[in-house]
Amino acid sequence: MKDCSLGIPARAHPRSATTVRKGVLITAERDEYFCRVLDITTERDEYFCRVLDITTERDEYFGNCYNLRRVEGTICGMNSTEPSRRDLLKFVRGIPKPSGSPEPIVEDEPQLRGRAQPVGGNTVRLGIRAMACEFAAILNPGSPEQIPVVGEALECVPQIENWLSIYRPGSEISELNRRAVDEQIRVNPSFFRLLSLSKDLSEKTAGAFDLAAGALNRIWKGARHRQSIPEEHEIVDALAASGSRHLELDESTMGVRFLRPGVSLDPGAIGKGFALDEACEWLERDVAGGKRVESFLLHGGHSSLIARGTHNGLPGWPVGIGNPLFTNRRLGTILLCDQAMATSGSNIQFYRYEGRRYGHILDPRNGWPVDGMLSVTVLAASAAVADAVSTAFFVLGIEKAVLCCKNLPEVGVILIPFPEQGRRVRPHLIGISPDQIFWDSEQVDPVQVVEI
Repeated sequence: MKDCSLGIPARAHPRSATTVRKGVLITAERDEYFCRVLDITTERDEYFCRVLDITTERDEYFGNCYNLRRVEGTICGMNSTEPSRRDLLKFVRGIPKPSGSPEPIVEDEPQLRGRAQPVGGNTVRLGIRAMACEFAAILNPGSPEQIPVVGEALECVPQIENWLSIYRPGSEISELNRRAVDEQIRVNPSFFRLLSLSKDLSEKTAGAFDLAAGALNRIWKGARHRQSIPEEHEIVDALAASGSRHLELDESTMGVRFLRPGVSLDPGAIGKGFALDEACEWLERDVAGGKRVESFLLHGGHSSLIARGTHNGLPGWPVGIGNPLFTNRRLGTILLCDQAMATSGSNIQFYRYEGRRYGHILDPRNGWPVDGMLSVTVLAASAAVADAVSTAFFVLGIEKAVLCCKNLPEVGVILIPFPEQGRRVRPHLIGISPDQIFWDSEQVDPVQVVEI
């Protein structure tokens, strides 16, 4: 297994009485962005290994589904008792190609009003579960030799999780949170690069994004679990121990030190984006006999994406912009080309206490949840930057986010405030060409383009 130049061993997986092997799930399905998606998911499962069961079935959401799964027992659909990568590629080549023109991106929705919508075509999708969500690579069909390369790139993600997860006591970040107040701790180069980027983004967003707000996140997670809110003194104490000003970085030694007790790092607002950047960098290297994967779309949990190249004759990849008020609908479609994209909002992760709604995104400057906008979408060259800035702009609100864009001229932003009346929203667009987005005029009022 590749180590993605991180200098760390591959993640060990807990074993059961039955030997655990990698499973492969291949599904042709429809999703909210693409039609007829071929889904190849690399997964680890303590129950299933070493059997291929191929079925074709119909369901009300996905149409014809082609499932290929390894399970314990005999193999259905192939002659070999131990399917090889060659068998897998033969199966991929054997998936029937559709005839005629591509179908709409979302079959059950009417076509969005306005300009002709970009339509997604057939794709091949490989996925792996890490960081409590699915990471996937979506490819154009017809080049099965890309599959092993993309699989190796996705393996970077669980390896990053191995040192970046605050939920693993043995991870580098957990070790840092325990010991960095007492001594300088040397970290791996990738981790140091992430810390340097995070500190820089904290300064550019006036503290609205802060990796060193782990103390605040911890007390609010506890309050949510108890279905209450923290005591005022808890917030005061957590605020005192939060902030990148307490983080000292020494580039000459890759050393990190905390300048006061109680400081804790939490990468929740940037970790997925950073992992996508690393996987993207892997795919852009000259690998596999000098061949690169030229066109692909990577996502982590659907909220963080990075795209390269073209798809279905389009100058980019069509990606749906979700409606924060009605999550089964899309406000429009954006063509993503050689860019990263991230969306932040609290329409899903929230709880209520004594009649008030508390979202999961905190303002690290005052210690309280924010809920001033419906959602923020950011386009940037880096998925890590897009991740962090979308969180920061959600915290800042429209007016301050517009001002903050002067510190970040390389990003584009879609700010969606609460509608003044009715169900139609009016997005605010900053640094993005209106021609890049195809809005549904039935759900969206005329877009306000903000000049900075």
